[in-house]
Amino acid sequence: MNTALIIIFGFLALSIFLGVQAQKGKDMSLEQWSVGGRGFGTIFVFLLMAGEIYTTFTFLGGSGWAYGKGGPTYYILAYGCLAYIMSYWLLPAIWKYAKENKLMSQSDFFVSKYKSPLLGVFVSLVGVVALIPYLVLQLKGLGIIVSEASGGSVSSTAAIWIGVIAVTVYVMISGIHGSAWTAVIKDIMILGIVLFLGIYLPIHYYGGFQPMFEAIEAARPGFLALPATGLSVSWFISTVLLTALGFYMWPHTFGSIYSAQSSKVFRKNAIIMPLYQLVLLFVFFVGFAAILQVKGLEGPAGDLALLKLSMQTFDPWVVGLIGAAGLLTAIVPGSMIMMSAATLLAKNVYKVFVPKASDQQVSKLAKNLVPVVAIIALYFTFKGGDTLVTLLLMGYSLVTQLFPALVFSLAKKNVVTKAGAFAGIAVGVFTVAYITISASTIGTLFPALPQFVKDLNVGVIALIINLVVTFAVSFVTRSANAANNTNEHVA
Repeated sequence: MNTALIIIFGFLALSIFLGVQAQKGKDMSLEQWSVGGRGFGTIFVFLLMAGEIYTTFTFLGGSGWAYGKGGPTYYILAYGCLAYIMSYWLLPAIWKYAKENKLMSQSDFFVSKYKSPLLGVFVSLVGVVALIPYLVLQLKGLGIIVSEASGGSVSSTAAIWIGVIAVTVYVMISGIHGSAWTAVIKDIMILGIVLFLGIYLPIHYYGGFQPMFEAIEAARPGFLALPATGLSVSWFISTVLLTALGFYMWPHTFGSIYSAQSSKVFRKNAIIMPLYQLVLLFVFFVGFAAILQVKGLEGPAGDLALLKLSMQTFDPWVVGLIGAAGLLTAIVPGSMIMMSAATLLAKNVYKVFVPKASDQQVSKLAKNLVPVVAIIALYFTFKGGDTLVTLLLMGYSLVTQLFPALVFSLAKKNVVTKAGAFAGIAVGVFTVAYITISASTIGTLFPALPQFVKDLNVGVIALIINLVVTFAVSFVTRSANAANNTNEHVA
């Protein structure tokens, strides 16, 4: 076993140990298991949210897109900052309502606001379906990291199985507490390693940042700018909008909002997090540095850019530390995703159809569903071949369909009815599903449209259709309800 692999598995063992230790001295009810008893302060909430946001997508996908796509990669930097600005007002409102009504999942929020358990079931299913590609993303990244860092001595398949079993064990035992403690190590490591790589590699190979970009521009003119078609300006703007609106719509991110002690936590984080977003620049610099140093990585193989360049540059022990940081970027969000999906299925699907189920039964079922979610994700991990960024964008297109119904529910007088919310989400999700399954684009569906329209992110088109249907159905159902109430009053 090589040095890199020993270090990687050492950190895996440490994460399992911390995950298991985190539950000691706590009564692991569903509330403790899923939202930490609503007792996390600014630091833990920050680490949890960063743990979910800075994943294998950031570590490998960000550098992979810089390597393979160039300029369009900067959308990743833009959408997070926009989402953090929104969070200053959005998250305190969600937290306050959730605390007053003792909510524990994203679906609870929709059930409570729209007085519709069936809407909660639907939102739960949408959330779980969206979480699967996000979990697949983490597992693919985990497999890439361990396989590459070990020089192929451990296969990607074996690495994924080991990682899934480890995460499943500590999630079932400690829930969100385990994720929070592991996130502490992860964030310290990712910050140090990404800054080191992003500064050292451009200087080592090119003599600095400016010479690196000049060399890339000379070798591939225009690669660092947005192209005229495809991933163009309209794609960039629409994708930033889509992902910013969907940023906090992921069920596991939504659940971590509930874990805070007070609403002030979110305003403090909204100030800090945009600065943390700058870390992404250094991830991109690694991908850019690899363009002229690591040749021949096409399609999904572009996600290997960071590891390939690191392996040809550093000693095995350094590669081991890089691999360990990457491993933790898969484990922390992966554990949150498993826990959130299991909680949604147990509390917001099973409990609706079996209302007599006790809290203890629901809690037990949630924990037992964790390995089920893991197995489903494993199936799609071994079946698919999309790049990490493509997987994430597909999930974003789905969860963003929940945003209109959520944001209108926060108004003093909600103009959206439960039928309108259901219809809007349904048509938005159907549009995303159809386009994804058929591998269509706006351009292939409507070839006569102007190029800037054809380049729009399909998730935004689905969101527009969602809004139109939401308002139309809400208007009709509200008018019908008003007419019925008038007739009853006259009678």
